[in-house]
Amino acid sequence: MPAERAGYTVTMFLVDVSKSMGAIRSVPLPPGPNGEERSAKMTHLQHALQYVKFKIQTMIYEGRKTDQCGITIFGTEGTDNQINAANGGYEHVTEYIPIAQPTAVTLKKLDQLEPSDDYGDPIDAIIVGVESQNKYLGKKTWTRKVVLVTDGEGPIELEDWEATAQKMNELNIGFTVVGVDFDDEDYGYIQKEKLHIKRVNEEFLVKEFVPAINGAIAGNLDRVIEQVSLPDVKLSRSTLMKSVLRIGDVDARAEEAMEILIKTSKCTAFSRPKAFKKFAYRPKTAEELEAEQRAMEANENFEKTVTFAQLKARTEYFIDLRAHKEEEEEDIKVEENEDEDERRSLDKVEKEQLIKGFKYGTSYVPCPEGQFQRLPTKQGIDLIGFIPEKKFRREFSMGEIQYIWGNPDNASAQCALSSMVQAMYEKGVLAVARWVTADGRDPKMGIMSPALFEQVHCLLWAPMPFADDVRKYTFPSLTELTNKKGETLTEHPYLPTEEQLEAMDEFVDAMDLMVAGDKDEEGNRAEWFDPRDSYNPSFHRLKQAMFHCAIVADLDTNPLPPPNPELLKYFNPPRKMVKKAQGAIDNCVKVLNVKHVPKMAKVARKDGHSHAQDDDDEPLLLDRKPSTSKPSQAQSQVKIEPKPASIPADDGSETEDSDTEMLLDKVEPPRKPNVLPTPARSLSPSSNRNDNDDDDNAMDVDPQRDFGRLIGRSYPLNDFKDNLKRGDLVSKAVEDMCVVIKEIVLAPFASRRSKEMLECMTELRDVCLKEDEIDAWNAFLPDIKSKCLHSTPGNKEFWSEVQGTGRPLGLISDKEAKECGGSSEITEAEATKFLK
Repeated sequence: MPAERAGYTVTMFLVDVSKSMGAIRSVPLPPGPNGEERSAKMTHLQHALQYVKFKIQTMIYEGRKTDQCGITIFGTEGTDNQINAANGGYEHVTEYIPIAQPTAVTLKKLDQLEPSDDYGDPIDAIIVGVESQNKYLGKKTWTRKVVLVTDGEGPIELEDWEATAQKMNELNIGFTVVGVDFDDEDYGYIQKEKLHIKRVNEEFLVKEFVPAINGAIAGNLDRVIEQVSLPDVKLSRSTLMKSVLRIGDVDARAEEAMEILIKTSKCTAFSRPKAFKKFAYRPKTAEELEAEQRAMEANENFEKTVTFAQLKARTEYFIDLRAHKEEEEEDIKVEENEDEDERRSLDKVEKEQLIKGFKYGTSYVPCPEGQFQRLPTKQGIDLIGFIPEKKFRREFSMGEIQYIWGNPDNASAQCALSSMVQAMYEKGVLAVARWVTADGRDPKMGIMSPALFEQVHCLLWAPMPFADDVRKYTFPSLTELTNKKGETLTEHPYLPTEEQLEAMDEFVDAMDLMVAGDKDEEGNRAEWFDPRDSYNPSFHRLKQAMFHCAIVADLDTNPLPPPNPELLKYFNPPRKMVKKAQGAIDNCVKVLNVKHVPKMAKVARKDGHSHAQDDDDEPLLLDRKPSTSKPSQAQSQVKIEPKPASIPADDGSETEDSDTEMLLDKVEPPRKPNVLPTPARSLSPSSNRNDNDDDDNAMDVDPQRDFGRLIGRSYPLNDFKDNLKRGDLVSKAVEDMCVVIKEIVLAPFASRRSKEMLECMTELRDVCLKEDEIDAWNAFLPDIKSKCLHSTPGNKEFWSEVQGTGRPLGLISDKEAKECGGSSEITEAEATKFLK
């Protein structure tokens, strides 16, 4: 299946709301708690809208601004479409929802649809939908789709339908017909008592109209709903990012080096299930209770309501203080059932008093922010050397794969890269390279493998660790043991016997699943597990639950169905294989004398280091200031897991959760306090502070930074640049920067910071252009213009300064975006006109 372009699609849904769509049908539901069969009564329209809402919910789930849709209904009692308004005709067709990015409001409007008392012509609806889609897109090369949902029981005007099909082919429109109770022999459904008009219309749509359109398909509604409910992996084309591949030293030895213009794109991308927001019961205030009491006195049938509030996560930091006797030298063992209050004493500290510590081995190394200068890197991929493919260790490939293409607009670059790929393939070598995504960014080491596709040659990139990150551990031999005298032992509890080796060989052979699958056409059994047919259950089950809640109005009468069998396919191994291997398992347990190993108690260390936790733990934050406690007290920083924000009680005060679970790390006290240098805070250009300020002032908290933001109002430019240097969330930083600039510009005495805000906007525009946040900038600039000119009090003087700057602070046009590998809907003429 070819990959589609991610987003940049307009889908027109043409929904039949004619009188016949009001017929009642019985839809089967999942079995009840006791396995009883259940069903629900609904109209043809309600059943058909489940498919439409499912497709729209998919667009909402993906969240792409360039994935848009429009809804046109036909069979309405009235008429409301642009063709009728201009030229007449096309009766009973209404443009219900204009083309836009779908939201929850779109689904709500679909729930309001009801069957009418008239009929509409599907061909009229197709023409109206295609015309509105064509008028909206204009000359844009977006993907166009039209989906017709109907029961085919209304009259169809068959005159000149070929012209409509030809127009759809010229516009390269993907057409789909979803028929209510349409015959489908492959699905095993044939409607027995079918009206004559429906039989004629169905044959016309399926056998004449659909074949006349390139790539068009038609299907039964029940089958289509079943197919869209199946788990799938969506393939999409990644955006090409321009870069350069350098071979040799282009600066020192330019005559011996060369540069190849390339573009990169993602080959694989990691996907995570959607996160849910947490809510909890919120006690009602005194005013709410009083209002509820008055309502109950006025209306006896008044029902009390329960209010829920969203929980907000927060992080607090504590020092773990633990007193020990000086004469104690033995390791201190912590019993699992020891009371928390007896063995821990916590001292709360502020985040500003801490610095980051990164794990190195089993210890944490403090690394104050700004202590090390960043490498002066240059964007591009530098070829380091080649290694034989057979000598590459597969475990060094550690991350997502990316394509490296020759620049599509440069024939010489494509030929050069293709020659390199073919040479690497013939020699059987891989290339080691150093990749820098942008000037000043941290470099990445990776391995490049040649890929010779049918019509194009490219390289596949996979990140690999630096040499310092590779640990070499040596272990004693598992088959040879020597005693203190140097004699080789032949019998020892650590040495396996022949009987044990045979038992393990039998067990491994019994677990072989290569012949545990179904038989093929020739009668040979295939392997049991196929990665192409396996899906992440947590991802798809969560998606199934979200979609079901979005398309179903009543969960009591139509509950969430069980997981699709495809998700449970590989949950349990084949029973016959388990039964076959049971004898080998019992033999291993007997021969190897397998026993339960009790859990070992945790032991505190005495070397004064903070003991590292698991590999997935976040960097530890260490106390920045030198220790002031006695050497007999252990000090280690402890991070508490994010805790839901307190919910206001009746009196307006906050209540805290006393049962918050804390992850505490226990260490022995350091022998000598380690005084660490305090990094100086970098200031924004408009600040009057200098580097001679004391350390305490340099590390003050920004009181102008709102909770949850990366950018504060005190030094926004500095915060923005620091966030980009750390490689944090670029989209979040851009979003916060836009909000902060608008707040400062519209605040009183904003003229004092006009120059600083212009610098912020210049930096913001540059980042949006390079980091593919063009839509964010093009949405921000009209918004701040409107607020400066039309809001109260506004700031017309500042907008005049923006106009005086000219195009460097104007909208990002399609020409500029194309040069940076992005896209924009704004033309150069529109961008120039915007500032006038």
